[in-house]
Amino acid sequence: MSHRLFEHRVALVTGGARGIGRAVCEMLARNGASVAVNYEKNEDEARKTLSLIKTVGADGMVVQADVSQPDAVERMVNEIRTRLGPVDLLVNNAGVAVSTDHTKVDFDQWKRMFAVNVDGPFLTTWAVKDEMIERGYGRIVNVASLAGVVLKKEMIPYATAKAAVISFTRHCAVAFAPHVRVNCVAPGLTDTDLARSSNPGAVEAIIALLPWAGWPTRPKSPP
Repeated sequence: MSHRLFEHRVALVTGGARGIGRAVCEMLARNGASVAVNYEKNEDEARKTLSLIKTVGADGMVVQADVSQPDAVERMVNEIRTRLGPVDLLVNNAGVAVSTDHTKVDFDQWKRMFAVNVDGPFLTTWAVKDEMIERGYGRIVNVASLAGVVLKKEMIPYATAKAAVISFTRHCAVAFAPHVRVNCVAPGLTDTDLARSSNPGAVEAIIALLPWAGWPTRPKSPP
């Protein structure tokens, strides 16, 4: 029997109902992990992700929580611990994005970008890190964005929040070493529901620039 990378490990993927999160859940399941699929509102999509997990022979569960709320995160982690075990692998994927001119940005929008995109990774990380350190094993991946690295004048709140995620990752990686590894990925434009809703027309614009390929990056792109 071949060894699978995450055999007997428990993974939590926030925002796992669709898009990048769903693809991550399936990958972890194929590599042997039991996967908790977090969602905030769309239980039906989360259960579709769970079905994919079950199809590849892995265990899993769906768990509702707004990751920007401390009590909700604590409850979520406790539910996962009871059902699957303590979290070994954390993927902070949940996020919100808005593309708008700076003249239309208000403080409520700013706060929402930071609540989900920055507070969320902090709260989930703090909810699992101590147990990871005690066990001497843990893997945390934060999903940032290319917008946190390059200038995006039409996405000031989102881009600033994602830059904060990158800095947060660097500091946690040093603080939690050597047993807990903390890394960050910064995807560019990916053909997901979030990308299409937050930046209408962007996907089609990229496709127009890539007639030889006909597609921008998707959560499961062809080789």
